[in-house]
Amino acid sequence: MDNESILWGVSTSRGTEPEIDLKSNGESQVDVQNIEFEVNGTQVQVPDDSATLLEALREHVGIRSAKDGCSPQGQCGCCTVLVDGQARVACVTPVKRVRGRAITTLEGMDPERVDAWSNALCATGGSQCGFCTPGIVVRLEGLRAKRPEAAQMEIERALAAHMCRCTGWQSIVEAWDALETGRDLNAARDMSAAAERAGIEGRVPQRVGPEVSRGEGGFAADTAPGDALVALRGADGNWLVGETLAEARTAAGKVQGRRTTLVAAPPLAVPAGSWAATLATNWVEPGYLETDVSWCEPGGEPASMLANGGAFGAKQSGFAAGEARRLADELGRPVRLILSREDAVRTGAKRPPVAGGANTDGSGEIHVVRTEGIAEKIAAVAPGLIVTEHDVSGPDTSSELRGAGWVEALTLVRAATGETGPITSPDGGIAEASIVEREQNPGQTGPHILVKVDAGHALDDVVLRSYAIGAAHMAWSWVTSESITVDADGEIHDLTIRSFGVLKASDTPSIEVEIVTSDRAPCNGSDAVFAAVAGAAWAWFDHDPVWPVAAG
Repeated sequence: MDNESILWGVSTSRGTEPEIDLKSNGESQVDVQNIEFEVNGTQVQVPDDSATLLEALREHVGIRSAKDGCSPQGQCGCCTVLVDGQARVACVTPVKRVRGRAITTLEGMDPERVDAWSNALCATGGSQCGFCTPGIVVRLEGLRAKRPEAAQMEIERALAAHMCRCTGWQSIVEAWDALETGRDLNAARDMSAAAERAGIEGRVPQRVGPEVSRGEGGFAADTAPGDALVALRGADGNWLVGETLAEARTAAGKVQGRRTTLVAAPPLAVPAGSWAATLATNWVEPGYLETDVSWCEPGGEPASMLANGGAFGAKQSGFAAGEARRLADELGRPVRLILSREDAVRTGAKRPPVAGGANTDGSGEIHVVRTEGIAEKIAAVAPGLIVTEHDVSGPDTSSELRGAGWVEALTLVRAATGETGPITSPDGGIAEASIVEREQNPGQTGPHILVKVDAGHALDDVVLRSYAIGAAHMAWSWVTSESITVDADGEIHDLTIRSFGVLKASDTPSIEVEIVTSDRAPCNGSDAVFAAVAGAAWAWFDHDPVWPVAAG
């Protein structure tokens, strides 16, 4: 049995004994040929098992800086490496195509350059969770080697191959300019205070430091034991468990996700009435980069899916950790459980769609897809709205996502009443936002977002500013561009990173943040910024009643 590849099919049923069917594919592994290439100056050999370069680097060479964010769709850029000096996304590069070629990952770059990038990104707040930044550093350092005088438009074009949900892009572009100013950019900062602020904004403990931008945040996929079995979801929803990722993927028979040609439409209708303002929203995918991954030893505690970031509430109800523990206990082996991007989209909770109308006195009605806790959150900020929840065929929803429900309700009421000025979030954060026309690039003008935020004692201005910029980007992107298509039967048709509508760097307005000096106790400020910018963005587009707005 030592020379055979073992696969288990494990039922996902809970509360009963899982069915474990031990199978062998009967094929000897000793005859598998190897592929040889160079990684960071060292010749390596990996099995010729039709794997991607990313799989070969992570599973056989032990490279951890290249991350798997789209599994593999070639759309997030987290796995970017240099192949003979050219930036490539490793997840869609067959390992056979790099035979005899030279691969450079973040680990193989000039250490002084890596340190410079790490310090610059930390100093500008260009890395929050740190999942996407190793790939970004590789690409931008490749660009800098060829075009050290590259303008902002060139940097933004380079970033078009990447996805970052946290930072809003601007602070990453700023790191380019900060790169050559010295290696002591963070010397005066209190990193403990910075981490405290990051934890308040992200709502889970979070590390802050130059190492974070190198992808060293302790993500579950990076810390699993080398002898752990690998569990993936099959087409029937059951777990397929193999000795290797390649075996589990073969058994699972993953079907590549697609972006639909169907047009997304709000699932709820605005209540009948003569309203001063109406609003209808779509299903929205949170779009976190690190998919749901956990691992567990038999009898142990599963690795957290929130290693260095809270996914803005999107992973709070995830099941991966519990399933990793169950499988490890049943199989008597460590188990690394991985959701593909398609699985994360299908099973992850979405922002609940709403449809409502409000009067000039703040009264009105709002309908929302049934979601635990959502009515209470709406009532807390918009007591004049009658909340009706509806059962709608579609994905799970959560009221734990950033500002879910209360931001839509407050934005609707303020549009109807004409109220302006600062917004106070349920956490006590205070923010106001306005949008003006301003030159974005030479010869081009566009919206410029002005934000003022009071989050109590700032603790660390860099982190607070970074989260405020990220929240502003997320709000603008949500109002103008984001939605996924869900059909009448509740099936999701948009399963790729690029189908979520998250705006890329070149389409994001410039953002200016003013932090208010305050003696209040520290509180979350970025959610208030998210709400304030959502309202300002909606006003910018003349309160178009359906989000994302047609003009976006």
